[in-house]
Amino acid sequence: MTEKTIRIDPVTRLEGHGALTIKLGKDGKVKDVQFNVGSTRFFEKFLHGRPMEEAPRITPRICGICPEPHHLASTKAVEDAWDVTPPPAAIKLRRLLLEAKQLSSHAIHFYALAAPDFVFGPFADPAVRNIAAVLKHLPDVAVQAIKIMEYGQELCRDVGAKAVHPVTAIAGGMLNPLSEESRDNWLKAHEELMENVVKTVELAKTVVNMYMDVITKVAVTPTYYVGLTNEGVLDIYDGNLRIMDPDGKIVQDFPVQEYVKYFGEHIPSHSYATHIYYKPVGYPDGIWRANTLARCNVADKMATPIAQEALEEMRSVVGRPSHHTFAYHWARIIELVQAAEWIKTLLEDPEIVSTDIKLSDIERKAGNGVGCVEAPRGTCLHNYECDENGIITAANMVIATNHNIAGIEKSLMTAAKQIFEDKVHESLELPDPLVKT
Repeated sequence: MTEKTIRIDPVTRLEGHGALTIKLGKDGKVKDVQFNVGSTRFFEKFLHGRPMEEAPRITPRICGICPEPHHLASTKAVEDAWDVTPPPAAIKLRRLLLEAKQLSSHAIHFYALAAPDFVFGPFADPAVRNIAAVLKHLPDVAVQAIKIMEYGQELCRDVGAKAVHPVTAIAGGMLNPLSEESRDNWLKAHEELMENVVKTVELAKTVVNMYMDVITKVAVTPTYYVGLTNEGVLDIYDGNLRIMDPDGKIVQDFPVQEYVKYFGEHIPSHSYATHIYYKPVGYPDGIWRANTLARCNVADKMATPIAQEALEEMRSVVGRPSHHTFAYHWARIIELVQAAEWIKTLLEDPEIVSTDIKLSDIERKAGNGVGCVEAPRGTCLHNYECDENGIITAANMVIATNHNIAGIEKSLMTAAKQIFEDKVHESLELPDPLVKT
């Protein structure tokens, strides 16, 4: 047998650009697995020499899937550098914007990127194992997916002024208030939203139960985990960063401004995406993962009641911490539920329609600021330094891809060995697909 290289380029169902390389030795064993990111976007350099106020308008262009987290992390970094605290109503509007994005993004990911494999089966013809086939064969499911995504995206448009690349968060607050009419309309539509969310949970439970053998056996990969919590409660807008070790111990709980003490950065030769890891342990032992399952691992509990029930149910099956890579889909649905619940809570808060949403005067000064929120795929951190005129002199961004890519490679290595060496797929109990094509 000769050495063999398997190359998948591009990797589809991915929010970005990437390729997968698997190298097999002459003995058929896996020698290496690489997740290749072959481009860089240079946004840190784009910011040099720019006024701090421009950063929240520039950085959302980093990503078309999650521009809201970049917009808000950037704004928070500017405020941190200038010691600015926005009015409470502005913070609630920002939370509403972020939860709307969480809702929409998780729905897109579950229905468009994950569901086709589970609905039609992982060995179905790729020509039918896609979102177009879901639309054709399960039109009712497709409609509920579209309605959830539409609610989230249109709410982002209402609060952020644009459905993609929002512009309303500024240092010291928000540009536009939410009208009472809009608030009432979103509350009225929320009942149907929850109906579709409940149907999504039911579908997810069906899929989880059908594929439990896959979830509990394939790509189970112990790593460290990182995510935001607010006194132990999962919070995607504010709080401390928590780090959990592979045994489930919380080893750090620290303000985001201290991230340089704990974030290590490894530069691999095969990718432009750096690997972030737990610095006190070193690389590769300190590889961690962010994203939905990581947040559900590091958090003691969810912020809303129905999501908490769902978290407890998941933990009763896969434990805490869960190292089950496929359980990320399960955790994604739990966060989708929390986003829907949070949206209603925020909309019912009288202060959400307040016009007291921005400070009248901001003092520009030299400073160093860190802003951090949770993007749907993981922790999004921006760090800017500026001179006395408020001009950016240095910028560092640690985004979800950087947190996850080393963990992705580690879980891919685990899965590749299981498939090519252990032939695990031959012994898995795979169900009949929900839809036969």
